Order: sequence, then structure tokens, then C-alpha cells
Amino acid sequence: MADSSFDIVSKVDKQELANAVNQAAREVGQRYDFRNVGAGVELAGEVVHMRASTPERCLAVLDVLQTKLVKRGVSLKALDLSHDGEPHQSGKEHRLDATVKDGISTEQAKKVTKLIRDQAPKSVKTQIQGDEVRVTSKSRDDLQTVQHLVREADLDFAVQFTNRR
Repeated sequence: MADSSFDIVSKVDKQELANAVNQAAREVGQRYDFRNVGAGVELAGEVVHMRASTPERCLAVLDVLQTKLVKRGVSLKALDLSHDGEPHQSGKEHRLDATVKDGISTEQAKKVTKLIRDQAPKSVKTQIQGDEVRVTSKSRDDLQTVQHLVREADLDFAVQFTNRR
């Protein structure tokens, strides 16, 4: 019997991200409590820019964006907030930038492989391949155990499972 495998990845659906940002921008533009405070949100490449006249309003824009991301199925762990999540002043307005994390870094991949090595059944093998981790085993039940283990682990990045064979 051939080995079964799957990949552990951390990818963000760019279309869903763009849709969530557009929905948040539309809501910020229409809501009464955001009138005349210069509030806005926009996506520029891999960075989401939020702005408002006060730090509180800027954090409210972030809350609207996070709500839209959750509704569209984008993990909040994919956003890396600048300045520890605190808005910084830029001229007359306050800004908050969030970088979109895509892919698993080498340190994160090592953390996942160590977790699997320590707690998963011994028949499971892991291999780091660029920005993803390949997990193989002869038993599909062991692979399901690994998926459950990784989902339950408190990792600082979003994980998805792809390429099941």
C-alpha cells in the first residue's frame, strides 16, 4: 500500500481578502459614527491601510475589517498589525497598517514538525518544502490524528491542509 500524504500550508485567499476589505470600506463609508472623521480602509498589495481622525475610530475601523474577514472565512491570524496594534499619528490623522502573512516561515515550519515529531504517532514523517510542510504516513488514521493535533495547537499563524493523497 502506498503512503498517504497531505501538506500543511498557510495561504490567504486574495479574492476573499479583497472582498472583505471592499465590504469594510463600504460599511465605513456609510455608517453614521464614521461620518466626518476621515475614516477609511484600503488594500495596497500585501498591506491593509486603515485611517481615521482619532485612535479610537481607527481601532473601530479595524474591528469592522476583522468582522468582515471572519464572515468571509479569512483567518485573523493572517494579519500582522504594525506598532503592536496601536494606531500611530501621521499628520492630522491616525493610521494603522496590517501586513498580510502568506506562507509558513522556516521557524514556523520547524515548530510544526517538532510538534508532530513529539506528539504524533511514530509512523508519521514530516518534510519542510519551501513555505509548506509535507506530512506522510502509511495510515490515513495517523494523518487524521496529525490534522487534529495541528488544529488544536495554539499556533501564531493560520493553517490549512491541502494536497491530500
